[in-house]
Amino acid sequence: MKVTRSEPVLVHAAGDAAVTVREDYYFLSNLDQNVDVLMKTVHVFNSSSETRSDNAATLIRESLSTVLSYYYPFQGALVVRPDGRLAVRNDRRGVPFVEALADEELREVTDVSAPCAAEVLADLVYIDMDSENALEASLLTVQVTTFKCGGFVLGLAMNHCLADGQSAAAFLCSWAETARGVPLSTSPYHDRTLQRARSVPTICFPHDEFTEIEDVSDLAGIFGNMPFVYRSFTFDAGKLERLKKAASEDASTTTCSTFVALTAFVWVARTRALRMRPEQKSKLLFAVDGRRRVNPPLPNGFWGNAIVFACCISNASDLLSRPLSAASRSIKAAISRTDNAFIRSAVDYIELNRVARPSLTATTLVTAWNRLEFRTADFGWGQASHSGPAELPHKEVAMILRGVRDSHSMVLVVGLPLSGVQAFQEMVDQL
Repeated sequence: MKVTRSEPVLVHAAGDAAVTVREDYYFLSNLDQNVDVLMKTVHVFNSSSETRSDNAATLIRESLSTVLSYYYPFQGALVVRPDGRLAVRNDRRGVPFVEALADEELREVTDVSAPCAAEVLADLVYIDMDSENALEASLLTVQVTTFKCGGFVLGLAMNHCLADGQSAAAFLCSWAETARGVPLSTSPYHDRTLQRARSVPTICFPHDEFTEIEDVSDLAGIFGNMPFVYRSFTFDAGKLERLKKAASEDASTTTCSTFVALTAFVWVARTRALRMRPEQKSKLLFAVDGRRRVNPPLPNGFWGNAIVFACCISNASDLLSRPLSAASRSIKAAISRTDNAFIRSAVDYIELNRVARPSLTATTLVTAWNRLEFRTADFGWGQASHSGPAELPHKEVAMILRGVRDSHSMVLVVGLPLSGVQAFQEMVDQL
């Protein structure tokens, strides 16, 4: 597939709201500081009588100008302040917008593990990296790619410093509302100082999410010397029900959620597939939304990063010798202890350990895209037929996606050394 891009144009906020920003710098919390990576997504709109692909790019560009008056930080640039913190300079530089044409019919761009998927998805998202300084890259870029059939794909690259998944989805839904000419159902709440570290930072809990684990299994060598492949595994409703029962304390009833069951499974299965030594500590990380867990809860519409990483650590021998319910029990406990006190402690930990990032040695990091409401965004021609990530996960990351053709199924995307694929597949087949 060949995609021909136009030259990017800069879109600026429209209306009087564009000049009401008074502060020179937009504050980023400690939970924003550790995620200065791009979040790339694609949103697929198939050809139909309601698609209006002939003017879709124009409508999306004009409504972007409107919504930027509410989400003004996207127009700025990341800077490092004298105290070493990241902030956004409100210089109103604008958001690059690109129109593109594909020379083929709109085909499936929903399986990120499919052959050549990485190349196809890369063509659908514009990355503004011309500057030698990564800090100068745009905080949001937009590309609308029209296919021969009339369908099109909206591709976004958003700096994670500005939004977690829930905030990114809220922005997209607000954007769609402006495109339809209706008031925003929820206005963004911008004051991130609510998540500022305490005046006397106090670490009250062990924060194993940042702990470095010794690589006694030579995992670095395995990943470095073995071909690396991506696979997607579909769990239909029946398989999910069996998995949830296996992960429950009482196998005769279902006592855990789909997320807990899938997360427990991938932690155990990946530990086995990587052939970790019995004494190897295996770490699990997953995001917990803190919006309603802090006291007081964050305001409705809070826009930013409100997630913290919950962590479980187990010797590989214990993880593999015990039933799946033991792993799910550890996950439930990690979720339960992620309360106001823990979240405040995590924020203070980052304040005192400014360069701290979660260590990923011998780690499985689970990210649940199925929980994000990107698909509910309706620009005027109905919801997207698919919304999801536009890049393959890092080697430590497992993605949980919603099934494309069956809303009751889940898809798990993982990357593994070739030597571990069969072992992982066998565990899936046993369900």
